[in-house]
Amino acid sequence: MSLSDSNNKINEKFNSEEEINYLRERVRYLTQLRISLERDLEYYKQELSKLLETPYIEAMLLEVLDKDRAIVKSSTGPNLVVKIGSNVDIKKLRPGVSVALNNKGSTIVEILPNIYDPFVEAMEIDERPQLSFKDVGGLEGQIREIYEVVGLPILNPKLFKDIGIDPPHGVLLYGPPGTGKTLLARALAGEVKANFIRIVSSQFVNKFIGEGARIVREVFRLARERKPSIVFIDEIDAIGSRRMEMGTSGDREVQRTLLQLLAEIDGFDSLDTVKIIAATNRIDLLDPALLRPGRFDRIIEVPLPNKEGRKEILEIYVKKMRTKDFDIEYVAEITEGLSGAEIKAIATEAGFFAIRQKSRYVTMEHFVKAVDKVKKRVERKKQIFGMQI
Repeated sequence: MSLSDSNNKINEKFNSEEEINYLRERVRYLTQLRISLERDLEYYKQELSKLLETPYIEAMLLEVLDKDRAIVKSSTGPNLVVKIGSNVDIKKLRPGVSVALNNKGSTIVEILPNIYDPFVEAMEIDERPQLSFKDVGGLEGQIREIYEVVGLPILNPKLFKDIGIDPPHGVLLYGPPGTGKTLLARALAGEVKANFIRIVSSQFVNKFIGEGARIVREVFRLARERKPSIVFIDEIDAIGSRRMEMGTSGDREVQRTLLQLLAEIDGFDSLDTVKIIAATNRIDLLDPALLRPGRFDRIIEVPLPNKEGRKEILEIYVKKMRTKDFDIEYVAEITEGLSGAEIKAIATEAGFFAIRQKSRYVTMEHFVKAVDKVKKRVERKKQIFGMQI
């Protein structure tokens, strides 16, 4: 055999080995690709199955009959006697919980988490407000009363049991706008470490029949689950005005909402450490049913602050400011007739005057200008609306 033939055979052998190695790598790559594609195919099969799966029916459990059966109220209307799925923990089935029913066999297949109305979820819920009575000025008598009626039953319910009386259900605050009704309620929640649920009563009004009453029930259910809690209903005259014999369908719906609120306040279900505080600027418009004992057990007036009250309010806001030559007695004197909110506005305006003059301190001159500006604003509103704002 010649040397050239021998070299050709060696080259052919190397080429064949390279080709075999290449093919092996190719087979390995294609095998991994097939596994990946099979995994993706299985995932998309599951997703497609979810999309084509029959939806569940939401229902509320009424009663557990035995370990295999229960009575539920379906969201479609009727009460049903249904089977309990083997994967459902029967110990967690209590009257009132939401469950999912299989669409074909109407079997309980899952326990759903508590579902609240979107209107309720959107309401202002403050867990343990950081405010305290130190942040409220000029309302010593009102603080004492609201603490006795609402705070003590939350902090020391045993005290009322020992005396043998039922703790009050709630308090109605009334007075001109800006006098601190909301601040007082929030400060009380901070003092007693209670959840604060703030609602403007117009949020209860709904165009659909029965919706307002349902939202009221949802709010109090939420309050009971998060107790101790304080439900603060602002502008209660929006749903609590005097009932009339004649009225539109909208008026009747507002009256149904009011009746549900009355039932929640002094109904069969105990409120325990859930307390109600309501506020209004127009107590003369309220229905007498709201004002009787057993519903709002204490009616507290929150008036415009006197001189000492205005001085306390000023001290709260001024202590955070850098002041110079500030005479708090004089400012308290010249702010007669103004509310706490307007005194806060004066402190803010005084700060703006200092900023405009590039001053490092807020001086007496700034406060005098601020008082004059706020007073003119109040007078202008009185002329426009013909009433105290």
